[in-house]
Amino acid sequence: MNEREKVDNTRRTILIATSVAGGAAAVGAAVPFVLSMNPSERAKAAGAPVEADIATLQPGELRVFEWRGKPVWVFRRSKEMIESLKAAVPYLTDPGSRHSEQPKYAKNDFRSEKPEIMVLEGVCTHLGCSPQMKPAEAKGEMGADWVGGFYCPCHGSKFDLAGRVFRGAPAPTNLKVPPYTFVSDGALLIGEDKETKGA
Repeated sequence: MNEREKVDNTRRTILIATSVAGGAAAVGAAVPFVLSMNPSERAKAAGAPVEADIATLQPGELRVFEWRGKPVWVFRRSKEMIESLKAAVPYLTDPGSRHSEQPKYAKNDFRSEKPEIMVLEGVCTHLGCSPQMKPAEAKGEMGADWVGGFYCPCHGSKFDLAGRVFRGAPAPTNLKVPPYTFVSDGALLIGEDKETKGA
C-alpha cells in the first residue's frame, strides 16, 4: 500500500466516524425536540386534550382517564343498561339535563354522543367526592328504585348510568359531561370537540 492509499483510508475512516458522530448528534438533538411537542404535565393539568383508547372496552366496563386533574369515566353500556335509563326517569331531579353541564351533542336521554359510550367527570356535583359504581344487583342496599348507577359515599348522592342525579340527593345537578370527540371507533379525545375547537 503506497502513501497515497494510506492517506485516503485515513480520510475515509475520519469521514465515516465524523458522519456517524454527526448522525448521532442529530438524533440526540431531535429526540428532545420531538418530545417537546407532546403536552407537558402542566399543559395536561391546564386542559390539554387526552386520548382515551376504548377499542377493547367491554359492555359494563368502566375506565378512568385523567383530564384537568379530574377523573373522567368512559363506560360502555350494554343494551340492558341503555334500556334501564328510562326506568330511572321518575326518580330523577333533572331527567332532561336542563340545569346540568354537558355539550349540546350530549343533551339527550343518554347524555352522550353514542348511546353505548358514556363519558362523565367522576366528581360529585355536591362537594367534589368521587362516586362509586353500584350495579343493579345492589337493590337491597340502594333501594327499590335502583337500576344501577353511581353512589357517592361522602353524602349519599345517587346517579343513574347517564350520570343523572336522583331526587332527594344533596348533589344539586347531574354529573358533568366533558367535551369529547371520537377520533376513531376505538378512541376518543377528552377535552376537545367541534364546539370547543371553534371557540
